Amino acid sequence: MVISRAFVELMFYRACLTFSYQILAVTVGWHIYELTKDPLSLGLVGLAEVVPYFCSALFAGHAVDQLSKKRIALFGCSLHVLIALLMVPVALGYFDDLGVGAHWLIYVGIGLAGLARAFIRPTYQVIFAQVLRREDFAQGSAIGTVVYQAAQVIGPVIGGLLIAWPGLVSAYLASGLFALLAIIAVGLLRYTEEKITPSELSMWAGIVQGLRFVFSKQIMLAAMALDMFAVLFGGAVAMLPAFIDEILRGSPESLGLLRAAPAIGSVLAGAWLARHPLQRHGGRALLVAVAGFGVTVMGFGWSTSFWVAAAFLFLTGVFDGISVVLRSTILQLTTPDQMRGRISAINGIFIGSSNEIGALESGLAASLLGLSTSIVFGGVMTLLVVAVCWFAAPKLRDLELADLHQVEKK
Repeated sequence: MVISRAFVELMFYRACLTFSYQILAVTVGWHIYELTKDPLSLGLVGLAEVVPYFCSALFAGHAVDQLSKKRIALFGCSLHVLIALLMVPVALGYFDDLGVGAHWLIYVGIGLAGLARAFIRPTYQVIFAQVLRREDFAQGSAIGTVVYQAAQVIGPVIGGLLIAWPGLVSAYLASGLFALLAIIAVGLLRYTEEKITPSELSMWAGIVQGLRFVFSKQIMLAAMALDMFAVLFGGAVAMLPAFIDEILRGSPESLGLLRAAPAIGSVLAGAWLARHPLQRHGGRALLVAVAGFGVTVMGFGWSTSFWVAAAFLFLTGVFDGISVVLRSTILQLTTPDQMRGRISAINGIFIGSSNEIGALESGLAASLLGLSTSIVFGGVMTLLVVAVCWFAAPKLRDLELADLHQVEKK
């Protein structure tokens, strides 16, 4: 694989922005649970992010296919800086005397993060495809996963340490600082954008064209649906603040470490796949990885000690890392260049929104069933989803990645 300067710059940008988001996520989770002591409030954090994301994702994807990718990336990074500027006075209590509940302002901030992600996600996917050769997509996806998951390891740890000392304000400031670094990274990014040919289709027609393409491709649709439902029912991480407080009797530092455990597993899985990219039985490997994710989520739900919980979360990261690399490679190789923004946005609705909806589902299930039972239930449902995909999507089950490399770009 030939690693270009533009690819390195893209990875730096992704790392900075992931740091920003992960520190924000761990800080918001601790902050709002500290205020409410209600697991459902953690689920509502996911809802607050997914609503603006869901409403804007398809329009963002169309914009990415038609406008400058760097400008759109700058817009997304700037929103993260704005979030930090909002959260700092909230943490300092400046709005308390106005009769405005601090937790509602936190939901506003996380809603802006959802809006930012709607534009950031497809922009990254399009630039990724432009700075790499087609034959390097598999290894590039693995390296991208390593960078992303490494930032997910370090980000929550930094966030947890900053929450413990010196406090919430410092954690929010750190999130804003990394967003500023991401802006600088975008400014440094040097690559030749492919010439944009104005579409003759209207915005709505372009969106519909993307949707029809996805639903006409069994492999692509099944890969998206598989991960969507797995994440929807396997969102144990969203319940970590409550799990630590009620079952493990931990502290903010342990929150950061447990949030980092899945990312450590994903980093190792991605690093291995970067050196040993899978070319055979890719579809079956994807299904087995998601099944492994479901089993380890069940193990986490039954955990009653910190280190056992951390071990199972680590394994969820290993299996998730494998599935992310395989799914990303499949989508990159099956998407036409002129539709990458829209297809990435549609994939984001399938996958990205399911994280937040899954957080809401986990919060509701925890309120009704209890924390441990709700997490185990999610793992069982993940296994059921894998079984359905195994029999309902034979093209995905029998997929060989090596065959996709031979497909000509259209």
